[in-house]
Amino acid sequence: MADLLNSKPNTNYGDDTIVTLSPRDHIRLRPGMYIGKLGDGSQSDDGIYVLIKEVVDNSIDEYMNGFGHEIDITITDNVVTVRDFGRGIPLKMLGPAVSVMNTGGKYEEGKAFKKTVGLNGVGVKAVNMLSSEFTARSVRGGEAHTVVFAQGLEQSDRWESNVDEKDGTFISFRVDEEVFGQYSYNMEYVEQLVKNYSYLNRGLTLKLNDNVYASKNGLLDLLNENMTEEPLYPPIHLSGDDIEVVIAHGTGYGESCYSFVNGQYTSQGGTHQAAFREAIAKTVKEFYHKDYDPSDIRTSLIAAISLRVSEPIFESQTKTKLGSKEMSKDGQTIRNFVVDFLGKHLDDYLHKSPETAQILQRKIVENEKERKAISGIQKKARETAKKVSLNNRKLRDCKIHRTDKSELAPQSMIFITEGNSASGSITKSRDVKTQAVFSLRGKPLNCFGLTKKVVYQNEEFNLLQAALNIEETMDNLRYEKVIIATDADVDGMHIRLLMLTFFLQFFPDVIRQGHLYVLQTPLFRVRNKKETHYCYSDDERVKAIAKCGASAEITRFKGLGEISPDEFREFIGDNMRLDKVRITKDDPIHDLLEFYMGKNTFERQGFIIDNLRIEEDLVEEDLMIS
Repeated sequence: MADLLNSKPNTNYGDDTIVTLSPRDHIRLRPGMYIGKLGDGSQSDDGIYVLIKEVVDNSIDEYMNGFGHEIDITITDNVVTVRDFGRGIPLKMLGPAVSVMNTGGKYEEGKAFKKTVGLNGVGVKAVNMLSSEFTARSVRGGEAHTVVFAQGLEQSDRWESNVDEKDGTFISFRVDEEVFGQYSYNMEYVEQLVKNYSYLNRGLTLKLNDNVYASKNGLLDLLNENMTEEPLYPPIHLSGDDIEVVIAHGTGYGESCYSFVNGQYTSQGGTHQAAFREAIAKTVKEFYHKDYDPSDIRTSLIAAISLRVSEPIFESQTKTKLGSKEMSKDGQTIRNFVVDFLGKHLDDYLHKSPETAQILQRKIVENEKERKAISGIQKKARETAKKVSLNNRKLRDCKIHRTDKSELAPQSMIFITEGNSASGSITKSRDVKTQAVFSLRGKPLNCFGLTKKVVYQNEEFNLLQAALNIEETMDNLRYEKVIIATDADVDGMHIRLLMLTFFLQFFPDVIRQGHLYVLQTPLFRVRNKKETHYCYSDDERVKAIAKCGASAEITRFKGLGEISPDEFREFIGDNMRLDKVRITKDDPIHDLLEFYMGKNTFERQGFIIDNLRIEEDLVEEDLMIS
């Protein structure tokens, strides 16, 4: 404060300091305002995937409005191409449509497009201006118009007649490394994006590098693809004009809901998802004529909802959350539309399916019994957590959280570390605005097979739950990324497994919604007097030695506490390496937890003996590689 009072004010503020940027320059200078974060392709929400989506969305909009039943997508050598077979962009307006901001055919409702996700005349222009190479080609009635750009600047313009091609639009682009740096596409992320398009658009065929994706059952296929356990009853699949829902219950904890608006995956929910959750609880209570607690109805819920809306209001250009304003759906608010639909069709389904209705009621009663059984413990645990939260020595919090209205909110994260040594290094090197640290005192309890009562009885779990703020709903999660940061040794791996078990057992939605990560930290430092390399594998170490020479100094990091805060800043900053924890229906979660964390001591002992590698052998291999 003294420095601030004594410092001289900056008087260099005249007319010449006011700058007006062109739309192109603004997009290239502030790309985050248009596509979210940049990233290098290692995370599913990185900007390179948003750019693919912006292009494909236009083709989806064509299909949604009755034109073109196939979309071909290829990614080769970092060049993305998208070809649809819709009407094609009007030929004379092709150039402006892909390069002039706030230009498009989706402003006047009902003229060219009725229900669309592309509303602001920004998407494909941002792709153009953030690409080192960009080509747009439109074919209509035997005529073709092609325009080529580089970094948003036009390079060529070509017209053709009498072309033997189907009508439609072709877009090709290469993301500009000047803006993004080095990047690579993870085809698993692109494949999931394409699968979601197919689930939401029955009758549409998408090809990704010649692999064909099409869905016969819509959201039911999506739910079957993503369920990691057998549902208690056949999923309830309901469709109506501009709405489709699927509802099922499993046996675990948590509540999972996939929500979409006009084909856009609203990962952060919004008005429609809140209405859906409310409608399920309301309809079920009225069907059974019981005043069940909504949490008992929704615990273990696995569901999906898709809406078609004429004028959706999203909270950002990346469209991950539907706005909270009261919006209309054919004269009704979104809330009333969803509540009325479920009130009629879910109620009808339960009346016609008594076996499903009985199973669902048994599940609700089980949830109610467990909730009441732990209510006393819950109350004491909450009081303890509230007292400790004022001076929680385990939590070194950050200033900005996921639930804050800040442009930095999506960057908020919490590191779960082992012991004071590791947490000390991270705490000293972290960004206090967006990075929090929660310190475990050692190995946490193995909670496999235990009930949720242990979350409240175990002080450490209770404090972690309170720090994350996920006791009641995932909507309150305070951090975008929950990162397990342990040593790369046997004890560290064990703690990692114990924490994964905790989340899989009690809070699987943290994983399902893509918030749980594991921090990669370097195993080696290789350096000479001129350069330093941090290596995350033996292969990287060998390459670093080749660069630095045989006389290079090689340091083996055994624990996070051995890495100085100055060095650690490198590993949790822009160059941070994270592995996202993901689960699919193909992962035998219960079987894996039973084997590694259960009481099958004899089987596990045999596995360890069969796969044990002796330290001397590892050292010998290490020397041979060197």
